[in-house]
Amino acid sequence: MTETHSGSKLQHFPITLLPSVMGLIGLAIVYLKFQHLFHVDLPIGQSILFGSTGWFAVVMMAYGARSLRYPAEVKKDFLHPIRINFFPAISICFLLLSIGYLEAGYITISKICWLIGTPLHLFLLLTILHNWFHNQYDLKTFNPAWFIPVVGPLLVPVAGVDHFHPEISWFFFAIGILYWVLLLAVLINRIFFHHPMPQKLLPTLFILVAPPAVGFISYMKLTHTLDPAARVLFYFGVFTVLMLLTMITKFKEVPFFLSWWGYTFPLCAFTLSIVMMFKASGLIIFKQAAFVMTIGTSLIILLVLIKTLIAASQGKVCIPED
Repeated sequence: MTETHSGSKLQHFPITLLPSVMGLIGLAIVYLKFQHLFHVDLPIGQSILFGSTGWFAVVMMAYGARSLRYPAEVKKDFLHPIRINFFPAISICFLLLSIGYLEAGYITISKICWLIGTPLHLFLLLTILHNWFHNQYDLKTFNPAWFIPVVGPLLVPVAGVDHFHPEISWFFFAIGILYWVLLLAVLINRIFFHHPMPQKLLPTLFILVAPPAVGFISYMKLTHTLDPAARVLFYFGVFTVLMLLTMITKFKEVPFFLSWWGYTFPLCAFTLSIVMMFKASGLIIFKQAAFVMTIGTSLIILLVLIKTLIAASQGKVCIPED
């Protein structure tokens, strides 16, 4: 009976759990920056980074075991119009680990993670784009999770400029920034003129914060200049956060789903963009904002983590998805 129960859990192990890894690695990078910015000696960021690496390994081993034992289930995920967009989260996790280990001073590990994540993400992005071009989708299935494949290319330059020629990073930056704009137009059309998104997917609206925030960080890494283009990216991210804050009552009504992890990485990315803006502008208000965002983001991630652990203990995580 136990074996059957374990097999059932493995059969329904969700690919949508990968954003939890992204959120935790993002928090590790936030604290690595926080320690430097506020001269904190405690190795908080390093500890979260190592723990996140371990969690990533657990998730990948579980999903790998699922792939071997239940390949038809994994194929269903890959053919699903929403869940397919979570597969590039695998390569994004490698890219985030590359950024985290670079910040922590582990250059070789950072380079290895980058070398795995970058070509893997390009392959997954090309595969998904092939599906988008050659399959017909109902517009009601479109939601911010479709941005996940686009966020990956914008992450490549963050560590990439320290490891290889910047032209490689410019290649990925161009892909990410242009597809972000294109998909943003599609999403606005879908939200304004079609049926509202299901309540379960409302937290994914926070994914809209990630492209301008990560785009700003990448652009600054590539150019080292706070020019008008950089300011447009940064302040559009600020506006997006303000827009989402006006919807706070809607988010409070959403019961817990794994989609709550959609809050986490975008908030980490936004916090890191504020840190970058402080370093570039020298304005103290951005240092203060970074402090507030670090505390706020930490509390939100802690809440989502606790909710996830409670749901897992109640058997509500590894279940069949719609």
